Amino acid sequence: MSPSFSNAPDPIALHVLAKPDMDRWLQEQPEPIRSWVATNGFTGALGEALLVPASDGTTLMALAGFGTKAKRDRVRFALAAAAERLPEGDYRLAGFPEDMNLLKECLGWLMTAYRFDRYKKGGSKSARLVAPDGVDADRVVAMAAAEQLTRDLINTPASDMGPDALEEATRSLAAEFGATIETITGDTLLDHNLPMIHAVGRAADRLPRLVDLRWGQSGPTLTLVGKGVCFDTGGLDLKPANAMALMKKDMGGAANVLGLARMIMTLKLPLQLRVLIPAVENSVSGNAFRPGDILTSRKGLTVEVNNTDAEGRLVLADALSLAAEETPDLMISMATLTGAARVAVGPDLAPFFTDDEAVANALIAAAPKAADPVWRLPFHEPYEVKIEPDLADLDNAPAGGFAGAITAALFLRRFAGEGRYVHFDIYGWQPVKAPGRSKGGLGQGPRALLIALPDLLGL
Repeated sequence: MSPSFSNAPDPIALHVLAKPDMDRWLQEQPEPIRSWVATNGFTGALGEALLVPASDGTTLMALAGFGTKAKRDRVRFALAAAAERLPEGDYRLAGFPEDMNLLKECLGWLMTAYRFDRYKKGGSKSARLVAPDGVDADRVVAMAAAEQLTRDLINTPASDMGPDALEEATRSLAAEFGATIETITGDTLLDHNLPMIHAVGRAADRLPRLVDLRWGQSGPTLTLVGKGVCFDTGGLDLKPANAMALMKKDMGGAANVLGLARMIMTLKLPLQLRVLIPAVENSVSGNAFRPGDILTSRKGLTVEVNNTDAEGRLVLADALSLAAEETPDLMISMATLTGAARVAVGPDLAPFFTDDEAVANALIAAAPKAADPVWRLPFHEPYEVKIEPDLADLDNAPAGGFAGAITAALFLRRFAGEGRYVHFDIYGWQPVKAPGRSKGGLGQGPRALLIALPDLLGL
């Protein structure tokens, strides 16, 4: 079911109460309410929820604890913590702290309803929220729907989310919004000079492909490139079992750019959008690409393969080269690319790289508004030598292990052309359930990008 606000005619009045405001609020209430609140131990702590009955036994109002600022700073969606504990019903905000970010908290509320139920039906029903005055309801719903799409794609196991299924998901999105789509598949990739996408994906039974979506006829040009490695065994440099367990999420970059594309098309932003997804499986068979192979990329640069488990940058390189041939006004790549990025910032932050200060500043300013934290990492020029081996132009897996996220980003930058470019190295996964964020697939970066786009593209 698509996320939405409630249109119920008689919703329950919900008071959102920060813990420091409780005494003042209670003093304004009649004795029966004060007594009920005290009896039930409601203190306004983060995540508390309480229904207050009227004298006839019906529900008079509901209370949601908003906690203290220190506690709120530790969660992404503070109101969602209480929303998840409210019984099923329809609610309207009757009062809330002045500093509450309505867009962020309403988004968190809508995302409490998310369930990945493709394989296991059921689950608890959710409290529903009436869109409060002053919030851009269309934008909140668009954000929640994009997050749902991203989570569903990542959560689907590789048995049902191979390159063919990822293409079909993109086709479905294109059909919904009147976008055009083209796909280059299998050996035809060689005919179209996309050799590294072919090399990485040729060992799998499900054919590698490049999916190319276009939408919009006028305005500035934006190209999104998403890593679509639908499962990553590591190739001949086989991953150990514990490292392979979550590799269904290695198409998280593609899932995230599709989420961003959905928001852009839903909100009808006045731009020309292109989405490129190199969709492959990194599998093991007799024709798999090998350690020590030297590949020639679309751009003509040669790449020495020193680890077949560093395959994502190879497929992205060809897609970025293709995208750069049109010199878009802004190009963004998103990928679950390196473990080094997780070591650097953990699973909760989306690190990004750009040489453009205006782009970086716009993203940093936009991120808190949409509860989509990002962190800038550097294209550190002295590390360029690390990606330059003796036998080829580039090395896909520099020895030593240091600065892995940066060297991967520097590798991609070699293929991104001369225009404005941003690269996101995301995790795409919520390891532990949190308010508004179920365990599993996760959007990281698209909401910050959506809010920053008007500044970045002059919309």
